[in-house]
Amino acid sequence: MNLGTLPLVDQAVLVLAAMALFSAFALLAQSRLLAAIHVFAWQGFLVAAVAALTGAASRDPHLYLSAAITLGLKVLLIPWMLHRLLRRLSLERQADPLAYPALTLLAAAAIVVFADWVAAPVAQFEHSATRNVIAISLAIVLLGLLMMVVRRQALAQVLGFMAMENGLFLAAVASTHGMPLVVELGVAFDVLVAMVLFGVFFLQIKDSIDSLDVDRLSQLSASIERDEITEQRP
Repeated sequence: MNLGTLPLVDQAVLVLAAMALFSAFALLAQSRLLAAIHVFAWQGFLVAAVAALTGAASRDPHLYLSAAITLGLKVLLIPWMLHRLLRRLSLERQADPLAYPALTLLAAAAIVVFADWVAAPVAQFEHSATRNVIAISLAIVLLGLLMMVVRRQALAQVLGFMAMENGLFLAAVASTHGMPLVVELGVAFDVLVAMVLFGVFFLQIKDSIDSLDVDRLSQLSASIERDEITEQRP
């Protein structure tokens, strides 16, 4: 596909989607939780911009509302809630470095190649930017999943989960010009409720073991199991 033959709006959508993919890499590589929240907010802004441009190209007014919801939720409200959560948990200076950064980034690059290979057979979008945006969306979803696997801090894993939702929303906008508005409102409400529940859950964990490191949670679970087995012995 020759990018020069695409309409200007499609070119802009493709550039914004590529920037969203770059933000997924930055989110994966970011060690500071506060900086990771900022990267997530920028990713939400790019996804909202893609929705607005797609609405302008298709003249679909409900995509403008979708972009506004994404902007308010992913760029303003959720990052603000995460900032408050970091302050309450005293994690502003907390870092969560990758155990094997080189291998993780190589795996991320392999994920991008795999996503492009999966999206290649979508022949009906051969002469538009949609196929590339679908490949980018799949890569963002898989990179968010990778972030949930390799990170130890529970808050960083929540950011990976939110990044996966960004990728799914981007795919819906690119391939179908947006989900029905009632579905988008339901998803936005579910994400907001999940964020509130995550915050309450994290506060309880912090009060109990003074850490959000999932490795410590696993060690605590193993220790409890050993104590139970010891108590059951005669």
